[in-house]
Amino acid sequence: MAQKQTQATKPAETLELDSVLAKQSDLARNALKSITKDTEVGEHLRVEATGQRLVTHFFQCLKPGYKGWVWAVSLTRVPHGRIGTVCETDLLPSEGALLAPPWIPWSERLEPGDLGRKDRTPYNPDDPNLDQGYEATGQDADQLALWELGLGRKRVLNREGRNAAVKRWLRDVHSRTELDRHGNPPEDPCSTCGYLWKISGSLRLEFGLCTNAWSPDDGHVVAMDHTCGAHSETDADLTPSTLPVGRTFLDDKSLQELNPDEITLSGQTADA
Repeated sequence: MAQKQTQATKPAETLELDSVLAKQSDLARNALKSITKDTEVGEHLRVEATGQRLVTHFFQCLKPGYKGWVWAVSLTRVPHGRIGTVCETDLLPSEGALLAPPWIPWSERLEPGDLGRKDRTPYNPDDPNLDQGYEATGQDADQLALWELGLGRKRVLNREGRNAAVKRWLRDVHSRTELDRHGNPPEDPCSTCGYLWKISGSLRLEFGLCTNAWSPDDGHVVAMDHTCGAHSETDADLTPSTLPVGRTFLDDKSLQELNPDEITLSGQTADA
């Protein structure tokens, strides 16, 4: 059985403009006096049909800080009535309106230096900086072994030099991990992190270099058992906000009006 379509459910393009309400722009303009100043309402822009015996008048907004916004006033009337009734007044963004940027999750807004030592980064399975781990094989492995023996160099580090370096590096690592001793430090060690750059020689079993720009240890020597929240395989619990996210409006309570003639751009003189 075919359902009967009422006038109120017709698509907007098939609605007929109510000629009585379309002429009552003065009524719509007067309705704006209850929410704004007369000087902040500009010329009448257009009127649109939004339902049966229901129209919306649009006016230019002259309110400071609201360039591109329009005042909208909805009017209706009873059947066979000649006097309109104000249903709603609103301030809406139009073409060229200044709007808040789209919301970006915090995990996508992180930049190097934003994380503290106790913070954890969310897991990124498609990290563009990481590839699957493979063992060195073939000629590259042979060349690496010869290079680590010191071939091509007149002198190499001896046992005393290595021991002194180990003491210095451990002292530096311990000073940077002092904050981790309080609370619950991350569990995943650097030895399993994809951002660990292994060094050559016997010290590679104890130390490596951190190459994670999000880690507080980026560019530093780290011990294999060191931990931080920016481990490549570490994940962070996503806690949704309990606060509702509503529509964003410009806060005109603290709006500062500037004279364009008094504004000086950076790098320019006032009489440039």
